[in-house]
Amino acid sequence: MPLSMNRDVFITCAVTGSGDTVSKSSHVPITPRQIADSAIEAARAGAAVVHCHVRDPETGAPARRLDLYREVTDRIRSADIDVVLNLTAGMGGDLIFGDVENPLPLNAKGTDMAGATERVAHVAECLPEICTLDCGTMNFSLGDYVMTNTPSMLREMARQMTALGVRPEIEAFDTGHLWFAKQLVDEGLIEDPVLIQLCMGIPWGAPDDLNTFMAMVNNVPANWTFSAFSIGRNAMAYPAAAILAGGNVRVGLEDNLYVGKGKLATNAQLVEKAVTVIEGMGARVIGPAEVREKLKLVKR
Repeated sequence: MPLSMNRDVFITCAVTGSGDTVSKSSHVPITPRQIADSAIEAARAGAAVVHCHVRDPETGAPARRLDLYREVTDRIRSADIDVVLNLTAGMGGDLIFGDVENPLPLNAKGTDMAGATERVAHVAECLPEICTLDCGTMNFSLGDYVMTNTPSMLREMARQMTALGVRPEIEAFDTGHLWFAKQLVDEGLIEDPVLIQLCMGIPWGAPDDLNTFMAMVNNVPANWTFSAFSIGRNAMAYPAAAILAGGNVRVGLEDNLYVGKGKLATNAQLVEKAVTVIEGMGARVIGPAEVREKLKLVKR
């Protein structure tokens, strides 16, 4: 498939994530105030969309508490800059087995399994414009952790998101996830316009080499809107790859802690660097108003 460069690009900033990054960088926001402030700074730097998780304010561990999501949401919405709010709905599908000889019972430390309604409760509470839907199950990173999203669970979560008037952002970590995403669209559980995030380089999903990336892109229907990112050392090269392939850009401390070799980043610095890449390629960075028009979002 020939490259078809995107000339009107929006940036998503993934502000904090749920990974074990707090001990690795003092710039990773933890409290609702820190998360909201970092999201607002990213918006000022050029991000049209901010993608937010929440963390336990005391420990920095990933959390699903409604009060934390509400505080983050309220702080971002009361800011003096406009931005599209995207909340994760990936929490509640973490399955950690016992050792290799005794996989059951499950390892209670880290296992966090919840039903569809509970996993979407903060979305119903806060009504963001976008929320994520991790569109498959996969071995995730090291050890015995499985990111668990069954077909029945995904169908119900998609049904609830659509009923709430919140646009799902399908997160695809491998080609099979794209296959099932098409099924959700065919069944009418996700409505047009379809938004998808290609998540590259996460062990053990799709590696972030360009051949695999283009295989992912070639499986995205032409009328869908997609963004892409990679974690780690290739994170800051991926804005260029995504734009050349016709997509949009995601950066942020969820995916990458560095703005240069050995130099820890803030979210705003990562967005600023993405803006430089986009404009240096002759494309234009679009803002939240144009994103809402493109994706038919409901501003709240």
